[in-house]
Amino acid sequence: MQNLLFQTQSPSEPIVILAKDGRAEYFNHFYDADTSDHLFEKLLSSLSWESDRIQMFGKLVTTSRKVAWVGDPDCSYTYSGVPKQPQNWTDELLQIKQKLEQVTGHTYNSCLLNLYHTGQEGMGWHSDDEKELDNSNPIASISLGARRKFAFRHKQDKTTNALFLENGSLLIMHPPIQEYWHHSLLKTKTVMSPRINLTFRKILSKI
Repeated sequence: MQNLLFQTQSPSEPIVILAKDGRAEYFNHFYDADTSDHLFEKLLSSLSWESDRIQMFGKLVTTSRKVAWVGDPDCSYTYSGVPKQPQNWTDELLQIKQKLEQVTGHTYNSCLLNLYHTGQEGMGWHSDDEKELDNSNPIASISLGARRKFAFRHKQDKTTNALFLENGSLLIMHPPIQEYWHHSLLKTKTVMSPRINLTFRKILSKI
C-alpha cells in the first residue's frame, strides 16, 4: 500500500486522502473519545442488528459481520441483490445526521451501519454504486470503536492509498469517487475489539 497515513490534524482541518477522479476527505476527531464511546454503546443496544447476506459466486452467503439499515420510510435499498427495508431513525442517528449535514452542506435520508466484531471481519473491494443511490451526493462514513485500516484502489491504474480510521473519525467520499475507485476494510488478526461504521447516504426518491 502507498501513503499510509498517521493522522494528527485538528478536528476542523480535514486531510485530503484522494484528489484524483473524485475527492476523499478525512477528519480524525469528528467526535471526541467519550462521545464516540457513548454513541457506540447506544447504537449497539438501540438498533436491530442482523447478519448480512451477500451474493458471492452466484450463492447467497451469510456473513458474521452484522448490519442495520436505517432511513426515511421510502428508502428501500438493494445491496448485493438483497432488498432491505429501513428501520426508524433513533435520536442519536438523527443528531449525527444533523451534524453531518451542517458540515458537508448535503442532505442524507438513510444510513447503512456495519458491526465488525473483531479485526478478522472486514469488507472486500467494492464501490457504493447501487442504482438507488444519488451519485451526485457524497457518502459520509463515521467510525466508532476499534481503529481499522481502510484502503482505496483505482479501478483502472490500480493505484492504492490507505489510512487508519480512528474512533470518532469521519471520511467523506465525494463523487465521482465511486465510479473510479474501489475501497476495502482490511482484515487483521491484531484487532480483537469491535467497530461500528456508519455510512450516511442519499437514496433517490421513487417515482
